[in-house]
Amino acid sequence: MDALARFERYLTGERAKAPATRAAYLADARLLLELLGATPLEQASVRDIRACVRQLRQRGHDARSIARRLSAWRAWFKLLVRDAGLSANPVDTVRAPRAEKKLPRPVSVDAAAGFLDNLDANEPLALRDRAMYELAYSSGLRVSELVGANLSDLQPDGTLRVLGKGSKLRVVPVGQAAHAAIANWLPCRTVLLQAGEQALFLNRYGRRMTTRAVQQRIAHWSDQLGLGDKLHPHRLRHACASHFLQGSGDLRATQELLGHASIASTQIYTHLDFERLSAVYDQAHPRAKGK
Repeated sequence: MDALARFERYLTGERAKAPATRAAYLADARLLLELLGATPLEQASVRDIRACVRQLRQRGHDARSIARRLSAWRAWFKLLVRDAGLSANPVDTVRAPRAEKKLPRPVSVDAAAGFLDNLDANEPLALRDRAMYELAYSSGLRVSELVGANLSDLQPDGTLRVLGKGSKLRVVPVGQAAHAAIANWLPCRTVLLQAGEQALFLNRYGRRMTTRAVQQRIAHWSDQLGLGDKLHPHRLRHACASHFLQGSGDLRATQELLGHASIASTQIYTHLDFERLSAVYDQAHPRAKGK
């Protein structure tokens, strides 16, 4: 059995990969054979794999796509080491180029407030949406944390318990506007509630919201309000982080609010703050460029 057929059988049987994933892995395997050219797969070295990566860069492949291909190649060689007698996996020590970290697109304070203030309908699901998005902006919640919140997570002192990534618990403050919006939603929640459901935010059937439903609802409101700059839940989290940092200047407190394990994840917001500082400087300083 040739190496490619062996890999396909492994992905189909032992790994039980979904058809789309299996097709992607096999396409990556065929690409490797093409990049290796005359070099037999069984004789490929670390230097050969690195040369293949350079070829991908020259063809315009980004860091994420290269990382995915290396993952497929690593799995293929691992199988060949196990079942076909190869002595070593040449992909093990090859790392993908570092992906460029994209900064979140900032949302101004006025834009965030304008969006939230215009969600003023009295229909139950609109009240729920206003409460959800006020809370996301107030407390910097991930969408998974938003839908994972239970009614019991609201604390008497005005804070919210949040179960974040890695099942890490944190307590975050909740702003006045979010508290008011949640108070308006809770009577509707009582009407919709199905027995045994603990979620703070419910769908029309009285069950916990899904992340996809939250994303669809904010897209719906963006269209309804005629926003040219479309919002999504994560942009409200970004807005909370950047506006909190602008107001406080406290990077460590911003890290705690967002539940970042590393301060490096929070530091992207210092770049956003610097962009704002630069814009103000260009407009205001007598020696700024363009003056």
